[in-house]
Amino acid sequence: MDKRYRNILISIIVALLGYFAAGFVFDATQSRLIGVVILLVALWSNEALPFGIVSLFPIILFPTLDILTMPMTSANYSKTIIFLFLGGFMIAIAIEKTQLHKKIAHKLLSIFPDSARGMIYALSITSALLSSLLSNTTTALLLMPIALFLTDIKKLKMRLALAIAYGASIGGIMTPVGTPPNLILMGFLEEHSIETLSFFAWMLKTVPLAALMLLLIPYILSLGMGKIVIADVADTSHTLNTEQNRLKNILFLLITLLFVNSFFKISDTIILLSFGLAMFLPKIGFLEWEDTKKIPYEIIFLFGAGFSIAAAFSHSGLAKEISQMLLSLTQLSPIFLFLIVASLVTFATELTSNMALISIALPIIYSLGIASNIDTNTLLMVATICASYAFMLPIATAPNAIAMSSRAVSVKDMASFGIIFNIVAIIMTTTIAFLIW
Repeated sequence: MDKRYRNILISIIVALLGYFAAGFVFDATQSRLIGVVILLVALWSNEALPFGIVSLFPIILFPTLDILTMPMTSANYSKTIIFLFLGGFMIAIAIEKTQLHKKIAHKLLSIFPDSARGMIYALSITSALLSSLLSNTTTALLLMPIALFLTDIKKLKMRLALAIAYGASIGGIMTPVGTPPNLILMGFLEEHSIETLSFFAWMLKTVPLAALMLLLIPYILSLGMGKIVIADVADTSHTLNTEQNRLKNILFLLITLLFVNSFFKISDTIILLSFGLAMFLPKIGFLEWEDTKKIPYEIIFLFGAGFSIAAAFSHSGLAKEISQMLLSLTQLSPIFLFLIVASLVTFATELTSNMALISIALPIIYSLGIASNIDTNTLLMVATICASYAFMLPIATAPNAIAMSSRAVSVKDMASFGIIFNIVAIIMTTTIAFLIW
């Protein structure tokens, strides 16, 4: 039997088993929802079908199985947050098309010492900064060839590859558009009429955390590397061409407007989408309609599926049911509740899509926060940030998979460093959430 057909069959069987098992605890609608979610997660994980196609299944399955109506389901595929990300994609494509991202990367690399530790820090920080605005997949693909070229020492090459993968994941937490779980949280807050964080309010919370992790994780990766010297790979041409210089000025204007907007509360979506569309204006922008083929529409469908799952959990009462089962946790002090939520999300996201996981988790954690009478926004923020901390397994994130595809990293290497970094991330996030957020 073809591997894809076998994986589809396995996904269906696992989903049916999940549905029947859930029937012993939950009502019929909630059990059907659990079965559908298991099916989606299984198909996303084993890649039996393109994940963009799987992401459209809720539009068919939820109404058919009487979980959500068609209007309630399809509305999740056109949320405001999706258009914010669409604008971000257009800007990212313009950055790639003009090769400005390579200038930025080479400039950052030239700042650090040419030792093994210096390059590990350079790649981690460069990866994080690029990933805060570009997709972490694009960032990892861009930087991985540099890491492989820098040295022939196998042990060092492995750590450079991990530095890029982990830096990309850390960088994703720094901005609302840095990684899909962040946008799912923004959509969830909007859905529940909770005030969302502006672009810079988000960064004020997350940049200190990311900075601490970017100090510690590269240091641990560099242990045992001694004083190995790496050849200088900095770009000798620092001059920007006309297009790159124009785009640089546009990006500075965008950043300025986003900063000002943190005080005036105009929709960040309007600003980012406007700048994204401006990329097509003659003599101003850089894109043609053909360039839109590079927009990862499957990610947009994935957003829709994530929002649909979250809506179904709330509408069916499943989130409330699960939160009732977790009521024993409400007696814990806030710091222990933060720690438990951070640990559960961090290790759960190793085995499944962080988008699917956070879509399922947010309604449950929201109900738990209400019942616990603590700062619900902070608890949701902890869960969302920790959904990006998947450092142990190659299936957990695209950057991890790209690091594995370099053939410089083994599963054992990734798991050995990853479990340490998972624990570090949980402790740091919990501490900062409790003391500062």
